[in-house]
Amino acid sequence: MPEIKDEIILRGLKEHNLKNIDLNIPKEKIIVFTGLSGSGKSSVVFDTLATESRRQMTLNYPLYVRNQMPRYERPHADFMQNLSPVIVVEQRPIGGNPRSTVGTYMDINPLIRLLFSRIGNPSIGSANDFSSQSSFGRCPECGGYGEVIAPDLNKMIDYDKSLRDYAVKFKPLSPSGWQGNWMMTCGLFDPDKPIKDYSEEKFHLLVYGPLEGERAYAPFHTKHGPQNAEWDGLLPRFTRLYINRDITKLQQVSQDDVLAVSTRFLCPTCQGLGLNPKVLECRINGLNIAEYDQLELPEILEELKNIKDPMGESIAQQAIPHVKQLVDMGLGYLSLSRKMGTLSSGEAQRVKIARHLGSSLNNITYIFDEPSAGLHPEEVDMLIQMLKRIKDQHNTVIVIEHNLSVIKVADEIIEMGPGAGVNGGKVVYQGKLEGLKNSPTATALNHKLKINKNPRDIKNYFTINRASNNNLKNISVNIPKNVLVSICGVSGSGKSSLILEAFTERYPETIMVGQGGIGISNRSTLATYMGIMDDIRAIFAKETGQPAGLFSFNSSGACPICKGKGILTPEVAFADPVTIPCEACGGMRYSDEALVYRYQDKNIVEILELTIDEAIHYFKIPKIIKRVHTLKDVGLGYLTLGQTTSSLSGGEIQRLKLASHLQKEGQIYLLDEPSLGLHTEDNEKLLDVFQNFVNRGNSVIIIEHNLNFIAASDWVIELGPGGGKQGGQIILEGPPEEMLHAETLTAKWLKDGVRKHFT
Repeated sequence: MPEIKDEIILRGLKEHNLKNIDLNIPKEKIIVFTGLSGSGKSSVVFDTLATESRRQMTLNYPLYVRNQMPRYERPHADFMQNLSPVIVVEQRPIGGNPRSTVGTYMDINPLIRLLFSRIGNPSIGSANDFSSQSSFGRCPECGGYGEVIAPDLNKMIDYDKSLRDYAVKFKPLSPSGWQGNWMMTCGLFDPDKPIKDYSEEKFHLLVYGPLEGERAYAPFHTKHGPQNAEWDGLLPRFTRLYINRDITKLQQVSQDDVLAVSTRFLCPTCQGLGLNPKVLECRINGLNIAEYDQLELPEILEELKNIKDPMGESIAQQAIPHVKQLVDMGLGYLSLSRKMGTLSSGEAQRVKIARHLGSSLNNITYIFDEPSAGLHPEEVDMLIQMLKRIKDQHNTVIVIEHNLSVIKVADEIIEMGPGAGVNGGKVVYQGKLEGLKNSPTATALNHKLKINKNPRDIKNYFTINRASNNNLKNISVNIPKNVLVSICGVSGSGKSSLILEAFTERYPETIMVGQGGIGISNRSTLATYMGIMDDIRAIFAKETGQPAGLFSFNSSGACPICKGKGILTPEVAFADPVTIPCEACGGMRYSDEALVYRYQDKNIVEILELTIDEAIHYFKIPKIIKRVHTLKDVGLGYLTLGQTTSSLSGGEIQRLKLASHLQKEGQIYLLDEPSLGLHTEDNEKLLDVFQNFVNRGNSVIIIEHNLNFIAASDWVIELGPGGGKQGGQIILEGPPEEMLHAETLTAKWLKDGVRKHFT
């Protein structure tokens, strides 16, 4: 009897750009999906396989429970069988909640708090009382944030100006906001008198409000006449509305606006710990909970293992595996109190992976979206061992990946392509590494590193003196101008601290392309994101004499049935959600009236259907041509002007973000890991863009782990030797050829890449 193969069977996949493809994916193997950005990898793995598995998992719950759970639409496929439960580790950045730490993210902190509540001495109370977010546990002065933000009068007020002339420099309290207007019209203050000429009483009333026990009536004038209101003082108002809250959640003003007129300093009561001093008196083996939080992870392991109390020991045993997981991922230098927002992308990626590895379940499908993103080649090796460990526990590991080292260890490679977007969506190859030939990935695997042996001449330098941001050890460095510079080193070695902080503080004119998202939406298109949609609408308005809003599907030009969405999602109660194209507009999103008008023989929909390559020849307006060219330069010529940002792959989003920054005119460009999410072939295009920028007289500085970028640079600066406390020093600086004779970790991998082919 033939052996029955246990494999995931997928037939007729049509999600996004997939061309009706069939796939059999073996279980208990490492399967790597690769191919150009936009070739269809995510459409198979996330939008089909993961979505269907999650959808079927929710079907096991009663309807009243399913109503409270995320609901998944059945993917466009003919047949899907033998799926197992999925755990997805996505590439999305970890949220920047200012209270989120390594300990809270890994669910270790609740166990430590429980430990202190049970065996800490003197006893305090419940586990929640050890949290800076509880009413008892938080520091009474800073509200648990660890730092105090106080308004600075000298930053907020220009004493030589009057209220009408914007004496108050904080926008919401200036005449441009309703509160500033209220100050000028309430009758309490002369709006045209310079603040320095106010009497002492008037100045006190303006800044601090009425004296204790007194009230100051200040009518607020509206179109319905004066409304009763009381004036409370600039500083009390500013403190109440903009300080005594989580300033990262402010909607109308940014955190930067608030900090520009404030001073922030370490809370003197809790010394930055955010905890009530009474909480800090409770100790286990001589350490309070804040000291626990600040130990490096191996030290915490020792403390937890030293607990002998039976109750405490059982709690400690639950925390130990989580801490050990982080240490095994090479993150032993972190502490539980380390803020998640301060981690480098490589560190955050590994913390995220570690969070999912404490499970003893098996027969699970683990899906990783570019787990090598942000990792140094040395750390990729560690990642590979972790993937093998998961597989060995009888799990299926599916990885979307461009990293050649990860591709090499796959039991099976599935390459999507042959191109991207409409030119992708097919299976180019499925099988073992040795059978991979004549495809972009095969070419990349056979690619030998080329060291730049003729770096550009260096005439001038950017200078940073005695930088001590985060873990930097008071370092000084000269960074060459008008060349391509790579900053490298292991995760946590200080690259971001040196370049994204110390360098930009010294050179604020820098155009910086970070790793944040772009705010994707199905109502945002390439044309809107690149800032040319208004110009296209203006062309139509001028040509036809119609209002510009008629040519927007977010305004009066929207299809009246689907309101410009192009799709309808009828209410189907508790059944799976379903999306259908709008029959009225055929999915085009515009009203019939909008489509009547034409510019150069095309209506607005036909123009949005132009690819970037076609748009270059269609338009004559310099601004549009220039911006469209930047999209072509970063290899997005195959996308259409009307493509929604929500339909783009991770690599496409990365390049779209780059294009939007590269269209700005500047002289210093700073890019944080531009190779993230890109196939080796796409990286070559990007490298050409950077070289052209330098040829035009700009300085380009990249923080990068990708050896191709480092090898092609004119100058390399490596930080290290390790991460955290072991980092923060410059261990190498010079042209890339010098790395062939150096003994650093990056040099080790560069030499390895130069010596041999990857195959």
